[in-house]
Amino acid sequence: MLKKFVIAFIGLFLVLGTIVLIKKKEFAAPPPFSAPPEGVTTAKAEAQDWDRTIAAVATLRADQGVTVASEGQGTVKVIAFESGAKVKAGDVLVELDSEVERAQLAAAQARAELAKVNVDRAQELLGRNAMAKSDFDNADGTYKQAVADVNSLRATLDKKTMRAPFTGRVGIRLISLGQFLDRGNPIVTLQALDPIHADFSLPQQRVADLKVGYAVRVSLDARPGVVFAGQVTAISPEIDTASRTLRVEATLDNAEELLSPGMFVDVQVVSPEKTHVIAIPSTAVYYQAYGDTIFVAKEFKDEKTGQTVKRAEQRFVRIGEARGDYVSILSGVQPGEEVVTSGVFKLSNGTMLIVDNSLAPKVSLTPKPVNS
Repeated sequence: MLKKFVIAFIGLFLVLGTIVLIKKKEFAAPPPFSAPPEGVTTAKAEAQDWDRTIAAVATLRADQGVTVASEGQGTVKVIAFESGAKVKAGDVLVELDSEVERAQLAAAQARAELAKVNVDRAQELLGRNAMAKSDFDNADGTYKQAVADVNSLRATLDKKTMRAPFTGRVGIRLISLGQFLDRGNPIVTLQALDPIHADFSLPQQRVADLKVGYAVRVSLDARPGVVFAGQVTAISPEIDTASRTLRVEATLDNAEELLSPGMFVDVQVVSPEKTHVIAIPSTAVYYQAYGDTIFVAKEFKDEKTGQTVKRAEQRFVRIGEARGDYVSILSGVQPGEEVVTSGVFKLSNGTMLIVDNSLAPKVSLTPKPVNS
């Protein structure tokens, strides 16, 4: 029995050994996994000199602006302007009916002429001692009163005619022919649009960074891609005690009248001094809750093939000011290093890279949107 048991055991061992040898390849460990390379675009980190700017939101104000109002009473006889037209200083805008005042002026001028004749005659008689001094004084007083009446009626007539106080552009007329106007009734707005002013406020911490004469760049949504140039012309000498801000006035040329009073605009005050920064395209930054990172394309020598390959090296960076398509890096990258600008979300530290910049988007400090 023992001999049969040993023979059976040896036979089983041989069968199992044969099975193990046959299936050895199937039980072998799989080769290590290697992630495929990722296609990306890259750009060099650049050392740039940026303008030192102060940003604010401003309201545009006309150089001069008034609402022309009636100075006298009467019925509108002539409207000498069209809504939205440009007028010159002294141009007639509106005439009120003045027939009664003109008749009164004619009568007053006649009285003044008669009083002048009387005073001249009295002067001659007084010189010959043929008239008392008191009679001459009465004649002279009558003449002066008649002249004053003429001047008063002329002033009243002048107020029947409303003229443009300065050169500018009128708005939409607020009156109609035949309408009766009382003193102070509005007629039309008048704005002097060239130059035009931008009023804005800055925190008191910016006082040392601001001077009269600094250049100003203005942009607005209504004119996309257009930048208007001007300069700081006035700085308020006092700080607002409620907001701790100071008021600033900038003046801009507006010969084409593309800017209108009341518009909200974005203002950048440009200092003559420059700021040295390290800039990369903003698309290179991977913004995350635990810290902003970038991927630098580093060259390595493949031990197997001996060829030079690029792998992604993840770095944490400190982000500074953004401008146009660029963002400044305060720490974490050096000028000349190659950073990944697209596809950063699919990378990890050590990922092999295939760089193809043929379709890389163009970046600019002053990008201009394309009108669709």
